[in-house]
Amino acid sequence: MKSDQDVGITTYLSKFYIHLCYDISSAHVISQHDSGNSSTIIELVLVGFSNHPQADISLFFLFSVVYLVNLFGNTVIIFLVVIDSCLQTPMYFFLCHLAFLNIFYTTTVVPKMFFNLLAPKKVISYDLCLAQTYISLLMGAAECIILAIMALDRFVAICYPLQYLLIMNWSMCVQLAVGAWIISFFASVVPLYFTMLPLCGPYIVDHIFCEVPVLLHMVCADTSLQETMMVIGACGTLLLPFLLITLSYLRILVAVMRMQSAEGRKKAFSTCSSHLTVVTIYYGTGMFMYMRPKSLYSAEGDKLISLFYAVINPALNPLIYSLRNKEVKGALKRLLERCYYTV
Repeated sequence: MKSDQDVGITTYLSKFYIHLCYDISSAHVISQHDSGNSSTIIELVLVGFSNHPQADISLFFLFSVVYLVNLFGNTVIIFLVVIDSCLQTPMYFFLCHLAFLNIFYTTTVVPKMFFNLLAPKKVISYDLCLAQTYISLLMGAAECIILAIMALDRFVAICYPLQYLLIMNWSMCVQLAVGAWIISFFASVVPLYFTMLPLCGPYIVDHIFCEVPVLLHMVCADTSLQETMMVIGACGTLLLPFLLITLSYLRILVAVMRMQSAEGRKKAFSTCSSHLTVVTIYYGTGMFMYMRPKSLYSAEGDKLISLFYAVINPALNPLIYSLRNKEVKGALKRLLERCYYTV
């Protein structure tokens, strides 16, 4: 039996070994050029879940299952909407954009996370780190706006059912979708590009992937401007869409309460419940991560939050929309029957 003192010494030595490995690795993340002081960052240490090395294998298999569910579920939704005429409506058109966004977002983050769980050297190239930062910001902003557009679509469908197809015609849907991506790009990627500052050593990213709130802790200079820009950007891509969603559902609630038919109220609530579930999960974690001062940063807590909205939530979305949606389940049933009779 080991004494408490032996366990404490072992824990201390394991933590010391981890930090020693980071210090050794960080000594190699800079490539010196010329004889001056200028340097170029080649790679950074990506801590991830290295503080829990005994869980690497378990986390690898767990995240693999979640990632495969994400890929399969979102791909099935896109496929069903494309081949089934019953799902070729504005709501499912925007759902396809959400599914594509979920696949692209997680594919930027998860493969490197997989590799680092099993790799002895937990590093990420500087270029990939920047790519993750820009893409995560763009995808996060786009998801917020698309969720707001989906709420607007439900508002028009329930409050103005007779004018729904006239208002939400295909031309309008395409314009809204293109506008969502363009606004997301100019509200997230462009400001970050012009305000990004050099990073300071040690080049250790104590997170599961690279994103703006984490990199702000590695900037050499004062980050007041960057923090202000992040809050302003979050107001534009988080708060305004959330306000639109809230107002849309308040109007929907009033309209549903005025319905005489209990079946009509049930159908309206069923239509909106899936979207409300996704909105609550995504906006709750996103606002906590991007709308707070740098002083409230917590490495371990933020890893779990980012893991939820970047990895787990994209896998939950197709399950939420399919399990709680009769139209999607009906389309899937028709597809399976068609495959069965074809074979």
